[in-house]
Amino acid sequence: MQFKEKREGNNILEPVNLKSLKAQSSNSLFTGLVQQSFIKLQKSPVYSWAIYIFGLPITLFVFFLYLFKNDPSKRFLNEIQEQLFEDGHLEKLHKDFRLQLEKKVEFFNQAHTPSKLDKEARKWANEQFQKDLIERTNDKLLELGKKRMTFSKTFLAFITNPKIIFLLCIPGFLMYGLLFVCTNPYLKFILERLLMSIFVIFGVTLLVFTILYFSPFDPAVNILGETATKDQIANFNRIYGLDQSYFHQLIEAFKGIITFDLGNSYTGNEEVANSIARKLPITFTLAFISLIMAIIIAIPLGIISAIKPNSIFDYSFMFIALIGLSIPNFWQGLIFILNFSIKLKWFPATYVPDNWLSIIMPAVVLGTGLTASIARMMRSSTLEIINEDYIITAKAKGLSKSKVLWRHAVSNAMIPIITVIGLLFGGMLGGAAVTEKVFNISGIGSFIVDKQFIPDIPSILGGVVYIAITISVVNLLIDVLYAFFDPRIRTKMKQY
Repeated sequence: MQFKEKREGNNILEPVNLKSLKAQSSNSLFTGLVQQSFIKLQKSPVYSWAIYIFGLPITLFVFFLYLFKNDPSKRFLNEIQEQLFEDGHLEKLHKDFRLQLEKKVEFFNQAHTPSKLDKEARKWANEQFQKDLIERTNDKLLELGKKRMTFSKTFLAFITNPKIIFLLCIPGFLMYGLLFVCTNPYLKFILERLLMSIFVIFGVTLLVFTILYFSPFDPAVNILGETATKDQIANFNRIYGLDQSYFHQLIEAFKGIITFDLGNSYTGNEEVANSIARKLPITFTLAFISLIMAIIIAIPLGIISAIKPNSIFDYSFMFIALIGLSIPNFWQGLIFILNFSIKLKWFPATYVPDNWLSIIMPAVVLGTGLTASIARMMRSSTLEIINEDYIITAKAKGLSKSKVLWRHAVSNAMIPIITVIGLLFGGMLGGAAVTEKVFNISGIGSFIVDKQFIPDIPSILGGVVYIAITISVVNLLIDVLYAFFDPRIRTKMKQY
């Protein structure tokens, strides 16, 4: 126990527990963050429903609590009815209607009896009493409606109650996690991109499986041969589940993607997940080395061509880039093998995992088109930026050419380049099959090509989907870099 003293005259106040104060302040900070995040996310219907679904046990409890506390019509009806009875409203109506009936029969000189008049007056009085009761109840509810809490306000008050918030953390773990993540705009941005990637992956799975399912090729006939009997084909289909319905096979495919258990390949009886785990890193390494090579070469060349437009350097670099875009990969690979492997014997003709020199030629061949594309895009983007008004203003302020170029021009010119790099890298992963075939690389591209004519559905589906997963992760990183380079994206992220 620590003591905090505060003197007022000769008096000393009571001791204060600093640990309790810290706990209260941290609790209030947490509830404040939850409240702020909840109010902000209520502007988006998707996030609003996500909060209620993630905290479903809490949502159901608050819903019944809301109905119980905020539906006082029956209570008001009973209270107003008792009040009217106490005020003698029914008897007063009875007397008024009895008097009206007496005057009526007297004016028209109608035959009547006191009991008949009393019965009729009692009937009219009961009807009017019910009308007055409903009218006053509705007026009370209408008056209360201006002060009545909505469900969202009730829900917010419940989940930010400091007395029970720790009890709610267990059933509302996902909900509080979502609210906490969304307090940071960068984490929210990453979460949104992850969710989009998940939808993309499931969409790719659905599309690829549907194409393979309705393919005219029959895996059993292609593997067993045309001489296979009907019993052998039926047994093959039964073993691999090909005799099941479309939806049953689709569900099994989704389960396999989620659990990383894609079953066995139709040929070789090898596990598809293990085959992909061996082959995907090879293709990824090849594409990554090609990308690094392209960035190191293309970006400086693009900048030099932009700051010296229409010069001999500009024409030379852009001409070489045009040649790089026009050369087919397979032809370039064969030329490299003939010259650098057979004639000069500098590099191995085929890929050998233990020899790092064997990946240089495939990386150069695969990265040639990428280098040319990035160089031309970098030149165009830099040329557009250096003619902007703010660049002219920076020069007028007396900044050196190097500061203007690197601090203002290049950083802004890199914004569209980052997007292009992400898209081209994804294309390299999917389009590396030709280069892998030329250099005998056992990568994921050649793996898919070898399996597609059977068609080996688990192998093709697994290969394509895991390439899609890799591309989604790379695009996520590209989006984060995009937000880092572009202040407009950061400002927009903080607004939502």
